[in-house]
Amino acid sequence: MNDAAPTPPEKPKRPDAASLRNAERRPRGALVFLLFTIVAAIVYYYGGRGVAGMPQEISYVEFFQLLKQRNIKTVEIEGNEARGQFQPGQPHKAYRTTFPEGYLKEVTTINGEPRSVMDHIAFQLENPEKNFHFVPPNVLLMQFILPLIPWVLLFVLAWYFLFRQIRSPSGPGGVLSFGRSRARLATKEQRKVTFDDVAGIEEAKEEVGEIIEFLRDPAKFQRIGGRIPRGVLLVGAPGTGKTLLAKAIAGEAEVPFFSICGSDFVEMFVGVGASRVRDLFRQAKDNSPCIIFLDEIDAVGRRRGSGLGGGHDEREQTLNAILVEMDGFDTDDDIIVIAATNRPDVLDPALLRPGRFDREIVIDLSDFKGREAILRVHAKRVKMGKDVDLPTLAKTTPSFSGADLEATINEAALRAVMKKKDFVEQEDLEEARDKVKWGRQKRSRVVDEEDRRVTAYHEAGHTMVSMMLPGVESVHKVSIVPRGMTGGMTMRLPDRDRHNVSKRYVLSQITVCFGGRAAEEIFCKDISAGAQNDLKQATQLARLMVCEWGMSEAVGPVNYMENEEHMFLGREIARTRNHSEATANEIDREVRRILEECCQRARTLLEENHETTERMARALLKYEVLNSTDVDTILKGREIERAREVATPPQPAT
Repeated sequence: MNDAAPTPPEKPKRPDAASLRNAERRPRGALVFLLFTIVAAIVYYYGGRGVAGMPQEISYVEFFQLLKQRNIKTVEIEGNEARGQFQPGQPHKAYRTTFPEGYLKEVTTINGEPRSVMDHIAFQLENPEKNFHFVPPNVLLMQFILPLIPWVLLFVLAWYFLFRQIRSPSGPGGVLSFGRSRARLATKEQRKVTFDDVAGIEEAKEEVGEIIEFLRDPAKFQRIGGRIPRGVLLVGAPGTGKTLLAKAIAGEAEVPFFSICGSDFVEMFVGVGASRVRDLFRQAKDNSPCIIFLDEIDAVGRRRGSGLGGGHDEREQTLNAILVEMDGFDTDDDIIVIAATNRPDVLDPALLRPGRFDREIVIDLSDFKGREAILRVHAKRVKMGKDVDLPTLAKTTPSFSGADLEATINEAALRAVMKKKDFVEQEDLEEARDKVKWGRQKRSRVVDEEDRRVTAYHEAGHTMVSMMLPGVESVHKVSIVPRGMTGGMTMRLPDRDRHNVSKRYVLSQITVCFGGRAAEEIFCKDISAGAQNDLKQATQLARLMVCEWGMSEAVGPVNYMENEEHMFLGREIARTRNHSEATANEIDREVRRILEECCQRARTLLEENHETTERMARALLKYEVLNSTDVDTILKGREIERAREVATPPQPAT
């Protein structure tokens, strides 16, 4: 007999975003109703209560005259005031008057008998039993409550407009609730990003896919005794897609998703961050199984006891609270913590040990296929022309992150709109790529003709050395149009992604860096400051060859890199050197030898191709921008004969 599996009890439904917004509106509606009630009470007590219409103020002398003329219909006396209605036909419908203190109790004569003024008033009315009313004065209301109503109203308004302003705009609660967590709960309506929107990081998607599968069906993993990692650390350079991957996890997981930044824990009060950590995990336990995403965890997870004079008490207490909540006595296995950072070197070792962040997922810059996939994801939202070549664009962006590629597609769309096009063309993508990498073209800058000539020979030198050396990427585009901080550029097209470099390749790269400076020496008979960045890049590569990669025969296969750890990381405060002064001098001589040999090699290549370099520089001065086809044409000894279409700017409407 097969017994049916017991149905797990249904969890109560969590309120959606609409119900939460309605709950936020209820206190505001109650306050408006309270203010309306107070105003109505003031109007009721200070202006003709129980009388229809606004009453006319009359003196008590006029009151007796009208009463004698039978123009008063009803009288209601309360204290020293009398109010009521006129007879039909009068200009006003109601009246109100005030008698002197004790006047109504004075004695007068009615039909020869002594009577009070109040009895005299009742005697003058028609049907006094119906039209005359005496209300005993409410001393408590008149003397104590009514004078307090304006002050109560002022206090309520001050509370609403003043105290409400000092509440935290990024989370619930006010001054007395700053210890509560500011984590944002992602609802189903907000989970718009899925794994289909994430490309170029397939291995990371597979690893977090295990977490999502565990949260959907924990019994499948527990059947063989498996335990899902309690914490996952996403490590990568800025713009590689760490936060985007977290949003995709929120879109794929059918569980609550709490998102918070590391800086949201830090406050000026000591202990507030730890309190917010405890409140965050308490909410997570109430909604388990769930996911907690800590963005920029290095804001609170830095190494304890670091820096001069001890650590920061507030940050260290917050970190201690995170450590205890992730792996303490009262730990819930159904809570998965995902953190993101681009500084894993500064994190505390206790935070990275197994049991807390068991798994570290490194998100690197994407390769050629990954960049092409990222471009296709972002290109879905943009109208593309038939000439668009995304694989070529992916090859020319080897150092671009996912954020840079997204910015490239967006800049191309904006350029197409400004050019009044119906779709994005390849030239828009090329211009957007150059703008993201180097900056916008500075066509309006007035450049001296001599400076243009120096720049043209400089870029021609880079181009010729790149094309003459074996194993170096071919030139894709050369330009002498100023962009950003550069006066010109030479873009090369990599044939493949390089994950490892050889000595021959590094020497060729250093030689290419000296191509511009060598061309200035040969053709301009002088050197300029335009080679500043080239010298910096070449020196860095040469020092890496000697000190870190062991590519120098004179120094040997020894790592001589200096300790460059920064302060406040909990390690070394001062820079240390692990070699002698004589070794340092030998390293400097070897670095200088490599640089001088590469510079002489670039000078030799340009002298051997003197005429071709001249034609390349003249073409740059004439056209300013050359593509790969133009470069090949010049190398084959032919002149460039092509028409340059100059777009005529539209005339302003009259």
